[in-house]
Order: sequence, then structure tokens, then C-alpha cells
Amino acid sequence: MTTTVRVTRGAELLACTDALRSVYADAFGTPPWNEDEAQAAEFAARLPDDARRPGFTAATAVQGGRLVGFTTAWTTPSPFPRDRCYPQAAAGLGPERTARWLCGALEIDELAVAPAAHGTGIAARLLEAVIADAPEGRAWLLTSVQAPRALAFYRRHGWTQVTHPSADGKGIVVFLGPGHPARSQAALSA
Repeated sequence: MTTTVRVTRGAELLACTDALRSVYADAFGTPPWNEDEAQAAEFAARLPDDARRPGFTAATAVQGGRLVGFTTAWTTPSPFPRDRCYPQAAAGLGPERTARWLCGALEIDELAVAPAAHGTGIAARLLEAVIADAPEGRAWLLTSVQAPRALAFYRRHGWTQVTHPSADGKGIVVFLGPGHPARSQAALSA
């Protein structure tokens, strides 16, 4: 079956909010994420605000007329945000590298693929599509250290881990995208 990956910008994505919420719930409702329907609803509720962020870009994957995956991204502002998981990312990199490597770069916020479409290459295609226009190749993301499949996926697709998890094996790690110019300096923090 053919899968079409399409890049959208801004509020155009909002036309398929219900389908996005459904894929989000399917993708993150199982271990290690274990997110419930309320968290999927929170994602859908914040989507209009996210779509207004500077540099907002999304890619969707449609197979057989049905949305099976998506990714969302935007330009990380400066100064570096202090909400959500941002403080953990900044603590792992330190203030100088956080400002140089992440601020002004394309930040991958969500990457979700319906479980029935896992292993088909859709996630890689979505990531490639959304980072194609990253400023100077600068793209980054963070993910949970308790998601070994996600960690392996990003490494396999050329993303470089640049922070260590906390000593208790919990928390997040930061990855720089395959075209990020700071990857050559990653040994400083990996």
C-alpha cells in the first residue's frame, strides 16, 4: 500500500486534529509512554497554539486514505524555554551549548506512528520531510531514556545523542539531527 508523506505549515494541519489525536493516542498509549486518553486530548488542545509558533512545520503520512503518522516541529526560541522538559535538556548541555546548539534550531516536538504501521519506514520518512528545511541543518529532539526502541531508531537514522541520562536511568536525552553542524563537537557531552 502506498504511503504519502506531506509537509504542512501553520494552521493547515488543524483540519485533521481528530485523526492526529487518534494516532497520538495509539502511538503513546502503550509502554514505555503509557499516556492515556486525557493526555491525547491535551496534545490536541495545544495543537492550535503550537501551529502558531515561529517556524512551525509538520509532516503527515497517509496510507489508504487514513492518517497513520505525523511529526511536528518548530524553531526553538531564545532565550531557551523553561517549561516542559526544557530544564532537563539545558542541564545536560549547559547554558552555552544549549544556546548555540538548540536556540534557533528546528525542534522536533512529536513523532507518532500508528502501531500497525511500525517497521514500514514511515517514521524515518516523516523525520526526513520535516527536517529538510532545518536552518543550516540544525535540528534536535529529546526523548525518554526509557524508550529503547526510540533511542535505537534515532541512532540508526544518523541522530547523535549529546546528553547522558540521569544517574537513576530516568529522564530525557537530547539528540542532534544528522545535518546539525555541532555533531562534530558531540564528544564533549556524549
